[in-house]
Parts: sequence; structure tokens; C-alpha cells
Amino acid sequence: MSSPPPLDQRSSPVARISVSMPEDLLSELDGMVSARGFESRSQAISEMINQQLLEHKRQLGGEVMVGTITLLYDRSVRGLQKDLADLQCDHIDEVISSLHVHLMGQQMMEVVLVQGPAAKLQAIADRMVTLRGVVTGRLQLMAATMPPLHPLSPLRE
Repeated sequence: MSSPPPLDQRSSPVARISVSMPEDLLSELDGMVSARGFESRSQAISEMINQQLLEHKRQLGGEVMVGTITLLYDRSVRGLQKDLADLQCDHIDEVISSLHVHLMGQQMMEVVLVQGPAAKLQAIADRMVTLRGVVTGRLQLMAATMPPLHPLSPLRE
């Protein structure tokens, strides 16, 4: 089932556009709309455009975003868990929280919640993913920010 549109899209006025595409592409779009449970072509196309805009913002690098770094790694690699923990401590302003789960064998999955400028979050993810013992990793960003976490934060309204 598809996710609901972002909050800012629900309250925004709707603009209509016309899109032309080859019939075979339209047929594939209709198949995806049906398979993924979108209510309409418009909802599916809006989701695709939103994902591309997020990717564009991520590439620009300056926008503050929130996201996750998801890692799969071999926990038996000596010093890896300490290196990951040290990296998180080194970036305490960007790392909000982390969760890890033990998988089969020596595998571990860790999800790190992060917030900050997209370019800095990408650099943190790149450092984590390139550590010896990390099998795979991915940064997933959203164009949103979290409210200040500490009650004495100067940014709190």
C-alpha cells in the first residue's frame, strides 16, 4: 500500500498539468499504479516527482534534512562497532539516535537517525559505509526537519 502524501501537499492547493507520454509507458504506469495501490495516476506521479526533488535537494547539499543511515555489517570484524560508535559521537549534532538488531550468523543491521545539511549527512554515511566489515549501507533523506530536542535549545519556539 502506498504512503500518504507529505503533510504540505495535503493542505496545498492543487494545480493541474498535462503530461504526454508514449502509450507503452502509460501502460506500465497504469500497471504500477494498480500493483502499488495508488488511488490514481496523479498520486503515483506526484510521489515520483517528490522522490526526484528530494534527490535533487540531496545533491545540492545545503538543505537541512532528516533521514536514516541503514547499515548491514559483519559484527565479528574487530573494532568495527567501536569505529561506528566513535563516528556517531564525532557527529553528535547530526546523529539523533541509533538502533541495531542482530541478524543470522555474524550479521548486524543498524539504523541511524540523522538530521543536518544533506552534504554533511552524505559524508557521514560515506565514512560509515566504507569501513572494513560494512557489507552495504544507504542514506535515505526526507525534506523535513525535527523540532529541537532539548527544552533549553535556543531554536525552540
